[in-house]
Order: sequence, then structure tokens, then C-alpha cells
Amino acid sequence: MRQLRGQERAITGNRQTSLAFAEAYGAGTIDDSAEAALHWSRDRAREAGIRTVTTGTGAALRLLAAAVDAKAVAEIGTGTGVSGIYLLHGMRPDGVLTTVDLEPERQGFAKQAFRAAGFAGNRARFIPGRALDVLPRLADGGYDLVYCDGDLMECLEYLAESLRLLRPGGLVCFEGVFADGRTVDSAVQPAEVLRLRELLRSVRESTTLVPSLLPVGDGLLCAVKRG
Repeated sequence: MRQLRGQERAITGNRQTSLAFAEAYGAGTIDDSAEAALHWSRDRAREAGIRTVTTGTGAALRLLAAAVDAKAVAEIGTGTGVSGIYLLHGMRPDGVLTTVDLEPERQGFAKQAFRAAGFAGNRARFIPGRALDVLPRLADGGYDLVYCDGDLMECLEYLAESLRLLRPGGLVCFEGVFADGRTVDSAVQPAEVLRLRELLRSVRESTTLVPSLLPVGDGLLCAVKRG
């Protein structure tokens, strides 16, 4: 037991280095055209003042999409297409990404990025609008993975919709659950952080879900819907 504690201390002492290595590990593992499209999409996001998923988060999304052999994925928050490129790379060659965003201009950037990354136009379905207006129109049990990167105040509603949309064995993922460290900060926090804490508690306590919190990017909460 003493030896195990020593190992734990060693891991803790190198945690930042290990996390940085994990973040960088997925870089360069997709083809050159997709890498170029990712760079272009990130530049458009910076110009628009929006954050994109990190390389580590993107690699995790690609892995998860591949793990469930995803043919149908729903994405809340298109952004400029960075997360979508990773998801499409993990999906089946005939898979379709349905992506929802309030900003049609951002979706226009994502369309260009997907095309530059080598994906045919029929691989993505772009739906402009508020997620909670769009999601109820999508088919029950019709999706292998639902990725949520939208309004934090609506995360519990996204969870409820995801449970309806997912097939048994499907995955739901929430980006940004660390909230730059505020989720675990004992200081007074804004309403969206309190909402995230509710989400984390609901997913962990659910009898319908098998959860895990991945320490990539700003925190990726994942859960499998039981059969």
C-alpha cells in the first residue's frame, strides 16, 4: 500500500506535463487537407471571438464517434466547424452529421471547412436556429452520438433531449464542463456554473447513463445510454 501511494504522488507531481502531452498527442493524426481546414476554422473562430475545442478534445470526439461506429451524430453548436471535422473523421464513411447553431454565418464557415477537409456535401446537415426549437423535431432513438457545446444555461434540457434522441448504447458528450476551473471553485459562481454542477450531478446519479469525465480541453463529460 505504501508503494501505491508513492506512485500516486509521482503521477500527481507530473500531472500538468502529462495533461499537456495528452492534449498534443492527437495532433497530426489526420490527413493534411483536414489539418489545413482545422487551422482555417480556428482562425475564423478567433476572428469571431469564439472558442473552439482543443486538439485533445477533438481527438477524443473522433475516438468516441469511431467507438460507437457512428452513422448519425447530432451536434449542438456548429461554431466554425472545428468539432465537426473531428466528429466526421471518426464517423462511418456514410455517416451524416446534423449540426445546429443560431448563427448562419458560422455555419457558412463550417460548410467551407468541411468541403476543404474533403467531406462531401451530403455528409452534413446544417440547421440554423435555437437548439431547443430544433431538437424536438429530430427522430427518437435515431442518433449514435449527441455532442453538446451550446448555451450552458440549457445544458439540462440538452441532456433530456439527448436521452430521447440516442439509441441504446449511444453517447452524449458535453464540452466545457470545467468552466475554466470555476466548476470546482468554492467562490460564488454565476448561474451557468451552477447549472453545470447540476448537469454533472444529474449525469452521475442517473440510472440510465454510464458516465465518465475526461480531463481534455476544458472538460468533456461523456455518458453511454444503457440498453
